[in-house]
Amino acid sequence: MARSVSVFGLGYVGSVTAACLAQLGNSVIGVDVNADKVQQLESGRSPILEPRMEEMVAENHKNCRLHATTDSARAVHETEITFVSVGTPSQRNGKLDLEGILHVCHEIGHALATKDKFHWVVLRSTVLPGTTKNVATPALEAASGKKAGKEFGVGFVPEFLREGSAVSDFFDPPFTILGCDDAGHLAPLQELFAWAPTTVYEASAESAEMIKYVCNAFHALKVAFVNEVGTLCKNLSVDAEAVAEIFVSDTRLNISRAYLKPGFAFGGSCLPKDLRALTYRAKELDLRLPLLESLLISNNEHIERAAEMVLRTRKRKIGVLGLSFKPDTDDLRESPLVHLVKRLVGEGCQIQIWDQNVALGRLIGSNRQFIQDYIPHIGSLLCEDLKDVIRGAEVILLGTKSIDRETLEAELRPDQVVIDLVNLEKERRCRQTRGYEGICW
Repeated sequence: MARSVSVFGLGYVGSVTAACLAQLGNSVIGVDVNADKVQQLESGRSPILEPRMEEMVAENHKNCRLHATTDSARAVHETEITFVSVGTPSQRNGKLDLEGILHVCHEIGHALATKDKFHWVVLRSTVLPGTTKNVATPALEAASGKKAGKEFGVGFVPEFLREGSAVSDFFDPPFTILGCDDAGHLAPLQELFAWAPTTVYEASAESAEMIKYVCNAFHALKVAFVNEVGTLCKNLSVDAEAVAEIFVSDTRLNISRAYLKPGFAFGGSCLPKDLRALTYRAKELDLRLPLLESLLISNNEHIERAAEMVLRTRKRKIGVLGLSFKPDTDDLRESPLVHLVKRLVGEGCQIQIWDQNVALGRLIGSNRQFIQDYIPHIGSLLCEDLKDVIRGAEVILLGTKSIDRETLEAELRPDQVVIDLVNLEKERRCRQTRGYEGICW
């Protein structure tokens, strides 16, 4: 079903959004304060230089599906859905500049004040979580004198467009996210994006806002990571291109979903020591690789966050379920749970630990040596009876997925706090305690 749409802001995102929606058969009005951009679009020419845009703009202008104006009230009154695609630049201190968002929301709001029909306002500009709810919505309500959710709807649909391939990216996005806190207002957006060839997700506006930042931060992380790796390779006379080519061929662990679910810190006999070795070698070569150097620091901070969560409860009897760094093993080497236990013991906590795979008498080699050197008295904290550990604790640290929900719920009391470090699947999480909390979710 074709819709009537107005797009406020005719920069890259707005112009591409307007032209592509028109190409899909919708009736589109572009809006901008820049008269030159409006004049170009209204005369059938693209206001930006981007592959395929010139042809699409000309074709849809000819077919009367694409127009432009500086009259914001007219655009709102003649359409059902308004997209906001104005710039959100950085201020000198790094804070996001929302002046453009506020200005446009006031313009739209004033137009809504004299419009009888229900209207949808959808932010597409990149904004921090909470902006749609706490900035845009109040501005729209103040200017219109109307109530969001009753007389107009507000949502957030992030864009994933790259300059140079923006049109292709629009028609073949990695996914589409319809962000709206009221699912009842999603129907027009569902219809508008029904053509999308990839998965369409429905989420809260805050989640949709955050996804855009997560994607951009991860892209930046990948660029910085591979550049630091390349720098180290070059200084070690290693073929960086061969390393990169082989690295990305692993789609099971390297380029995949692996390790990308929030949880506890990493540990074990490989990752910590290998990061230390790489960064030490870089220092020997007088190389500064701040990203690689920061990984262990970040990991240690995550362990510290877990400790602070426990200490904030002001409870001292702690039951730790799981101790090894990985499920179904007895490997304690650099286990983040071992580090956490040592930190809590140092704070005077009374610790009891259960791990069905760990018995100090069976530990051998470097695994045993690590424990003897790092926390030699840990044996006195181990308990073979899971139920005793749960019953004796005020705070339960869940560090293993090997315990089923029924077993936990049978022993838990409503007054106990459960801190989930392993991100149990939602259907496996305990329902009988008010204090269930994930470390970073």
